[in-house]
Amino acid sequence: MKKLLLALFAGFFISVSGQEIIQTRKIWNQAPHNAFTDLVRYKGSFYCVFRESAKHVPAGRSENGQIRILKSRKGDKWESIALLKNEQFDLRDPKISVTPDNRLMVLMGGSDYTTGKLGARVAHVSFSNDGLRFSDPQPTIVDEAVRTDADWIWRVTWFKGTGYGVLYQSNQPDGEFLARVVSTRDGIHYQLVSNLDLKGKPNESTIRFEGDRMYVVVRREAKENNNGMFGFSDPPYQTWKWIDLGIRLGGPEFAFVAPGKIALGTRVYHTAEVSGHKTGVLFMNTDGKSEK
Repeated sequence: MKKLLLALFAGFFISVSGQEIIQTRKIWNQAPHNAFTDLVRYKGSFYCVFRESAKHVPAGRSENGQIRILKSRKGDKWESIALLKNEQFDLRDPKISVTPDNRLMVLMGGSDYTTGKLGARVAHVSFSNDGLRFSDPQPTIVDEAVRTDADWIWRVTWFKGTGYGVLYQSNQPDGEFLARVVSTRDGIHYQLVSNLDLKGKPNESTIRFEGDRMYVVVRREAKENNNGMFGFSDPPYQTWKWIDLGIRLGGPEFAFVAPGKIALGTRVYHTAEVSGHKTGVLFMNTDGKSEK
């Protein structure tokens, strides 16, 4: 059984170079598959969201993923406050954020496995005004000019009243993925901002800001050409500069820990230098160079 682990920390990070792990504590293991966590602080409490299911890929609707939401004041004791589900869609990779009007928003992928094989993908969203009651997941609405039947908005970051995320679309005739920056004012409707000119099946992406500059870390998963990419753009976010990070990423998340300094959390894949798949936090500068 896969166990859900949350690293509770104050000022420490685990790096791939091998720093000491201060503590890990299991906070939930009530399903055979517990995975894809996200965490936010809201009204004095921590909220942790993740997917529950029988397995990573469902064989049909009976195994569709559901989104569990846990709450804790201090991070030591956790209580379940909500379980989000949809009869048609397997809900995946929830990302939780605080909207400009001080609501919690849970954004999640929605994959249709009704036939036993992957069909349409439609991102869904749920809201809470108080951190206790959450609305039923509803489909997001992407501008019809760029909408497809394979849309996934993996995470939204709010900045000056607008939410920004990367919409990736995996149904291209050549087997490639398209990645686009989209924006929203309400968490439901999304408009195109710019296209990301990336090859290598770009997908899971996190956007953050320093000043008005937008930064993004992008996972790629082609058999070759699958190093993570780090990009930045200035308003109006139409032109991008890219840095190859030199390592393969999974589920990338990052935060600014000081001006020009980034802590990047990711799955670290097995290499000659790193044995087995691990979770790591890497420190780097905004020029893409890692700090030892």
